[in-house]
Amino acid sequence: MSTADAGEKKFRFNAGWLQEWGIYVAFSLFVLYCLFFGGALFHDPTTWRNLFTQNADKGLIALGMTLIIIAGGIDLSLGSLLAFVGALGMLAMNRLVETGMPPDQAALMGIGGMVALGGVFGAVNGLIVTWGRVTPFIATLVGLLVYRSLTLSAAKGGTVTTTPEAGDFLAKLATSGPELPFFQGRNGQPIEFSYSAILFIVVALILGYILNYTAFGRHMIAAGSNERAATYSALPVGRIRFWTYVIGGACAGLGAWVATSRLTSVGANTTGQNYELEAIAAVVIGGTLLTGGKGRILGTVIGVLFLGLITIVMLAAEIDNFLQGALKGLIILIAVLIQRSSNRR
Repeated sequence: MSTADAGEKKFRFNAGWLQEWGIYVAFSLFVLYCLFFGGALFHDPTTWRNLFTQNADKGLIALGMTLIIIAGGIDLSLGSLLAFVGALGMLAMNRLVETGMPPDQAALMGIGGMVALGGVFGAVNGLIVTWGRVTPFIATLVGLLVYRSLTLSAAKGGTVTTTPEAGDFLAKLATSGPELPFFQGRNGQPIEFSYSAILFIVVALILGYILNYTAFGRHMIAAGSNERAATYSALPVGRIRFWTYVIGGACAGLGAWVATSRLTSVGANTTGQNYELEAIAAVVIGGTLLTGGKGRILGTVIGVLFLGLITIVMLAAEIDNFLQGALKGLIILIAVLIQRSSNRR
């Protein structure tokens, strides 16, 4: 073996190691930096609790996006879909309260409607991609425009709000939760780990199990890795991809509940804006190949938390808020370059 060949092989090995373990090492070092040099803010357990709570909605979308990308697709419409089903859920709550239904029951019905409608519209995306044979990028780009336009129409260009009683129940259901043992906030009060953060973790565990320990998970990887080989192996590639879009839409519905619970409202222009891009960033940073066929749920979770922690650090350091996108874009570029280097032959 020549010196050049040996050097190229070593480079591929290093790039492969970075792709496999780099995100975990980088995130661990970043957490240690925040703990030792970030000041009192990062000594407060509330900050770390908020890291999960404030990014649960984006995280849920990223989890659904992971399966879609692994199976060889992509969905640019999930952020707009989150806003649309969130607005429809809020309008449904208001109508149910007007008919005399108790606000808590109306809120639960609205949440169920968000998840169900998310799955339905995800199925629409899946049918357009698989049955209509439209390129996923184009099909879901159209979905992005359509769902955002429908949200603007439903909100009449403004904001959809719900009744105070239903809104309070909605917010409490998402932001409250069991108390964390052995931890207290700065004021000495116990810290609650929100149900929205628990939902994020539970969905990650379920999808991780599906991906790693079920036939459907192995079929997703096969479909995304080599569509022709999967087809010759009698795998229903179209059906596999269709169900990943359904799962992604349902995750957007869950994210709608989490996102709308913060302000008990849906902003037609703001809710879910750029969430699909944040999700793709987290997925790529977590080690999932944009070309499909390889990915991991744990990596996506770490990618979501990593991007969220960057935002907290930049806000604490009073760095220009408009530079956050540039920094995240640079991180995505580095992750893609590592992926490309590790796949060189």
